[in-house]
Amino acid sequence: MAEDPAGGRRRRLVTRDRDGDSVVAGDPETDPRRLRRIRRGYDAWARVYDWFARATASVGGVRAACVRALDLAPGDTVVEFGCGPGVNLPALRDAVGPSGRVVGVDVSPRMLDRAAGLVERHDWGNVSLVEGDAERPPVAAADGVLATFVTSLFADPYRVVSRWCDLADAVVVAAFVPEGNGAANAALRAFVAVNGRLFDARGDDPLGRLAERTAAARRALDDGAAVRERDQRLFGTIAVETGRNR
Repeated sequence: MAEDPAGGRRRRLVTRDRDGDSVVAGDPETDPRRLRRIRRGYDAWARVYDWFARATASVGGVRAACVRALDLAPGDTVVEFGCGPGVNLPALRDAVGPSGRVVGVDVSPRMLDRAAGLVERHDWGNVSLVEGDAERPPVAAADGVLATFVTSLFADPYRVVSRWCDLADAVVVAAFVPEGNGAANAALRAFVAVNGRLFDARGDDPLGRLAERTAAARRALDDGAAVRERDQRLFGTIAVETGRNR
């Protein structure tokens, strides 16, 4: 459980729910064109992405490894940036227990609608969903931050991940990395090429753009965390990067 250095008490989360009733902690720095591009892309594929994400949730043990790396305790607050249709929400809620809090943040209303259906079916009163931008975190503090396959969407991942390190005791990022074998890299190159517009990776070297952004997020964790861990999975194409300040 996190403690406030000033008051010795557990950090409180400040967030805006979908009704917009409370406080947003952030700044106005963002690119509206990037947000529109990402929102349109994920809105259009929300149903398919939901099915695909759930069908592949256990592949390589990536998602389970991310939750373990957060090292959450009952009563903690965890924020997931780019929560999508909510694939990680069950494991995150299990980790913090009924006394904890889970907040899912996404820019895509249709993705959040899918996640909201999951929350409603399970009647999770301690899971909140926020339509917001991870570049301007709508939170003041949390015990843990999780982001799976999100940092490649940012023009400046270093700046974004550095902000996450400032607001949480533990930050876990899962990202694609072109460091695997030839077949794995070929598959990753095809995936990035197909989704080049979404990742803003159009051009002669989309895999290179992806590698640059993944490396930038890694440097932010290197510079912003006291303890660092790295776990590569799926033939080296996915890295689970962990930074802790506790």
